[in-house]
Amino acid sequence: MPDILIQGPAGRLEARYHHSKREGAPAALILHPHPLHGGTMNNKVVFALYQTFMNRGFSVLRLNFRGVGKSQGTYDRGEGELADAAAGLDFLQTYNPAAGQVWISGFSFGAWIGMQLLMRRPETDGFIIVSPPANLYDFSFLAPCPTDGLVLQGDKDMVAPEPSVQKLAQKLINQKGIKVEYRVLPGANHFFQPGMEEMKGHLDDYLARRLTSLEAAAA
Repeated sequence: MPDILIQGPAGRLEARYHHSKREGAPAALILHPHPLHGGTMNNKVVFALYQTFMNRGFSVLRLNFRGVGKSQGTYDRGEGELADAAAGLDFLQTYNPAAGQVWISGFSFGAWIGMQLLMRRPETDGFIIVSPPANLYDFSFLAPCPTDGLVLQGDKDMVAPEPSVQKLAQKLINQKGIKVEYRVLPGANHFFQPGMEEMKGHLDDYLARRLTSLEAAAA
């Protein structure tokens, strides 16, 4: 998991990148929580997402948004962070031109940024978002959502309360032409404490099934 610096729209972005040795391996971008509330690419949930994708054979990139860690620039209310995420996806696709699939994943604020990026990049094949703050940010741009994915949530979340996330998930589930799963972990708070191991299990289970389905469809 080497530390790298990639070029972003406001300067260099600190990142960690794992390159799969498998030819044509899928690629995934992981996005972190709010920069002004301690969010970094080393967040435990972000790291769990990174490891899960890596263990399933993906090339994976997680980055620090502008102004976080060694990333240059300053917080930009989501607009600049979306541009940072796009730069991360560009990096992934440059170094994985034969990637069979491209996924976007994010936690909390990173889920909001990730879903906006998803709408702008039609080549994306799947998403996993964790604890999307549907009570704090407008997700109405997901009309329609362009691809299948997973929404994962704790029922004791006080930052992004489960009822607001359930409402968002239901809107996605009701859309025709895609399949979105909504999974709720009993007893888990916003940071899945407790519930981290259960969260990892759900992530791996979903990825395993989706990859089998996508590979079967491609064959």
